[in-house]
Amino acid sequence: MKKLLILAILGFGLVLTGCYHAQITTGKSPSGQTVERAWAHGWLFGLVPPSVTNVAQECPNGVARVETMISFANGLASMITFNLYTPMSISVTCASGSAELPDGSHFMDLAEGDDPDEAIRLAITEAAEKSRDMQQPVYVNLR
Repeated sequence: MKKLLILAILGFGLVLTGCYHAQITTGKSPSGQTVERAWAHGWLFGLVPPSVTNVAQECPNGVARVETMISFANGLASMITFNLYTPMSISVTCASGSAELPDGSHFMDLAEGDDPDEAIRLAITEAAEKSRDMQQPVYVNLR
């Protein structure tokens, strides 16, 4: 009976610890430089996420791709702690330069105005409406 209880607890912990992998790309061309965090500390089934990974100094041209995943070792740590501690691995690939946008991309400049917050809000609203009407992305230059 005691073995069955231990197996049930381990099985329950294993079920709660799932594999996870997410990849976010920005459209910029990647460089060979990556920033790795093998143990980004999260808590309570991942409800308390890891702290922000700031790569501004390592990636002066911005970020091309961000990958988050739970490795086997991360999952094992989660299982042992019954998902109270839920670490993950984070890999950030730096961008080599500016974004490679498709031909025919549509751009809008930020409107001049007294209130910069209002100008940004209006530009984004106008870009969203234009994008909806054209069924294509519209890029807003906020500089």
